Amino acid sequence: MTIFVTGGAGYIGSHTCLELLKNNYEIVVADNFVNSQPEAITRVKEIAGKDFPFYELDICDEAALDKVCGIHKPDCVIHFAGLKAVGESVAMPMMYYENNIGSTMKLLKAMEKHDIHHIIFSSSATVYSGKNTMPLTEDSELGCINPYGWTKFMCEQIISDAVLANNNWSAVLLRYFNPIGAHESGLIGEDPSGIPNNLLPLLSQTAAGKHKELPICGNDYDTVDGTGVRDYLHVVDLAAGHVAAIKYCTSTKGAYPFNLGTGRGTSVLEMVSTFEKVNNVCIPQRIVERRPGDQAESYADPSKAEKLLEWRAVKTLEEACIDLWRWQTNNPNGYN
Repeated sequence: MTIFVTGGAGYIGSHTCLELLKNNYEIVVADNFVNSQPEAITRVKEIAGKDFPFYELDICDEAALDKVCGIHKPDCVIHFAGLKAVGESVAMPMMYYENNIGSTMKLLKAMEKHDIHHIIFSSSATVYSGKNTMPLTEDSELGCINPYGWTKFMCEQIISDAVLANNNWSAVLLRYFNPIGAHESGLIGEDPSGIPNNLLPLLSQTAAGKHKELPICGNDYDTVDGTGVRDYLHVVDLAAGHVAAIKYCTSTKGAYPFNLGTGRGTSVLEMVSTFEKVNNVCIPQRIVERRPGDQAESYADPSKAEKLLEWRAVKTLEEACIDLWRWQTNNPNGYN
């Protein structure tokens, strides 16, 4: 079976490519390197000991997309490609709507033309409203607080409508929570440009001395220690979730959302303490104001994925922290 992976050089995409190869899938990968580096593809091939076709292209390029789909005729598509910075989406909403929604529309068009009817979509827990009680189920109220989240929400709707209109189609919409860690080899990991927006890469860079201190955004939430609580899952577990979704997607009809998370919430201070302990490092920190729009807590009920996809997160928080620190120390400047 051949899987077409868009955005396959990115953080989650590269780990998923590796899991696909590990499970003996044939893969075809495309990326435009806006949020990624060519070195990630080289290292995936190195770790796997396998080669695969790679195309440097933008998914918004209809002609290039049509050519790849026509040549390889994949059995299923895993769609990661898209812009992903929440803050940037607030500053440049039109760019996010045009890119993320436009690229998905063009991908679906190319799939339809070449009779490719199975898609796994990289969605996000940002599609859920902040009004929900925890844990979040797939039936929790939807609603977003930033353009990035709305692009995920709208792409889910577009894909669902495409599936509804054509009973040959099937889709799995994977809503994941907070991916962390890196591959145990230390060769691939998260490589954010500039100052990271997410806690873990900022934390590890601070531990490495790249930042003076770790800003902790708010300590007055109604949580165990006043800091925000999130559902952190190892990126390798997340990648395995995409592999598990293939069997379900290719054997059912319809569009189905699934939460991918651990079902456990961890506070910022708990995360910092765990990272310090397992890696024997000290992370200077200071409390700063809350970030606008941040919720006190967000964590998943992953029982639907456990039951229907036969998937669950198995790696521990400690493993994720150790793997992240290995990536950070082996690659102090990321892939560069």
